[in-house]
Amino acid sequence: MPRSPRLSAISYSFGPGPLTPAVRWLLYANGIVYLVSLFYTRLFEVFGLMPKHVVEDRWIWQVATYMFLHARNPTHILFNMLILWMFGVELERMWRTKFFVKYYFVTGIGAGVISVLVSLLKFAPLRATYDLHPIVGASGALYGLLLAYAYYFPERPILMFLLFPVPAKIFVAILGAIAFIQAVDVNGGVAATTHLAGMLVGYIYLQGGRGGWTAEVKYRYLKWKMNRMRRKFDVYSGGRSEKSGWDRHVH
Repeated sequence: MPRSPRLSAISYSFGPGPLTPAVRWLLYANGIVYLVSLFYTRLFEVFGLMPKHVVEDRWIWQVATYMFLHARNPTHILFNMLILWMFGVELERMWRTKFFVKYYFVTGIGAGVISVLVSLLKFAPLRATYDLHPIVGASGALYGLLLAYAYYFPERPILMFLLFPVPAKIFVAILGAIAFIQAVDVNGGVAATTHLAGMLVGYIYLQGGRGGWTAEVKYRYLKWKMNRMRRKFDVYSGGRSEKSGWDRHVH
């Protein structure tokens, strides 16, 4: 029996494998909306995220619908959908579809809400997004996926440019930087704050899901409540005997 397999027995694969249900649906939805937007440009005004419309006209649906619109330049949607496929498929397999969909929309909508809030600040570059162009693109949610991938698989080797392997955390950082440079197009209506907000919301959400700061807050609250009850009811172990001091209080 040969010690090493023949070359014909070795197989190579590109990408994460077959599409998962939610990723497939998101690819279809984004593609269909993109084709419609090529012929019906009013979609950008009504469903793109314009903070001014959200604040003044109460068009609150825009914090969600902007994720399915992309700039007319095809490289925007192609690059975004490539990221969705490359990183979303494995995350959906790990999380299952329900959590994946929830995370995708939490990060995307959260990024939209933060974009609206920061546009109200007096800082000129942020204030410019208030009524300059509609914010469009799935990048808010996708940056959340990139953050999640590096969060769970920081050392996983990935072929950079199909030439040399780098850890996932470095690959995602480089890919995120490239996406940031390509996506930040004022004329295309993509806001950098939305990308960064997606990563922030994703990190907070994952921390909450794994315990993190939310678990710490709950623990502190329960500890305070139990201490308060002890003081109120004077709870002792073994009754009110004063004979022992080291074990009298219940901990």
